[in-house]
Amino acid sequence: MKVKKIDFNDLSAPKKFTQSLEQTGFTVLINHPIDSELINEVYNIWSKFFSSDSKYKYIFDEHKQDGYFPFKTENAKGKKEKDLKEFYHFFSWGRVPLELESKTRNLYQQLIDLTTILLQWIQDETPDCIKSKFTTQLPNMIKGSETNLLRIIHYPPLDGSEDKGAIRGAPHEDINLITLLVAGTEPGLQVLDKNNNWHDVSCNPGSIAINIGDMLQEVSGGYYPSTTHQVVNPIGEKIKNESRFSMPLFLHPRADVRLSSRYTAAEYLEERLKEIGLKK
Repeated sequence: MKVKKIDFNDLSAPKKFTQSLEQTGFTVLINHPIDSELINEVYNIWSKFFSSDSKYKYIFDEHKQDGYFPFKTENAKGKKEKDLKEFYHFFSWGRVPLELESKTRNLYQQLIDLTTILLQWIQDETPDCIKSKFTTQLPNMIKGSETNLLRIIHYPPLDGSEDKGAIRGAPHEDINLITLLVAGTEPGLQVLDKNNNWHDVSCNPGSIAINIGDMLQEVSGGYYPSTTHQVVNPIGEKIKNESRFSMPLFLHPRADVRLSSRYTAAEYLEERLKEIGLKK
């Protein structure tokens, strides 16, 4: 499986983009409108945050889910080993260190604006027989949402003391509608094809990886696949001694949106947060 690269400015981008998501659950967007210099600036300021003890002043609130999540807090669904990462949850309403707020909020808003366009592409290009399952149009699902989440992730260097079988991000599917992942600072992201083979996903500067989450799979009755992906440990001593940073934006519907006859968005999110160890 080769994850397709789609030029945002291509007149046929909406169709190609949606086809790629339907076929593989993933696509890579290039020539997008997100400020690349801003992305680098946000990585730099959060790198300093993770290297300081001030992060412990922002320990996450289990109910609100905002703030700092220490190393080895989260596990993939069905896994007992904790992922080798620490991360921070930024919501539009949540806590954030003052010196990080302006640039982080700017990037968050740019990504939200882009997702509105991408959801409209999916809405327009989805077959009518599938759209009939949607309780409301996809762009409307996120209007007023308070659970859209920018997660800033730090994967520390490896030191050889890691638990057997533990990796930076164990195989998992995302919870939300779609995820936008600006290029990470190092390789490591892989996606699983239908034959259980893993494939590297580009992290070239200027690219954004986009994937389907479980909620869109639920909304579409399985038409859009929430594809399994992982972040593998680096190979080689030099690479092992380097941190990796990434910043996925998880796009969520409003809490009251009904995904299917089985779930509202709030019910689905609550169930999954408990499965991955972020709620009791």
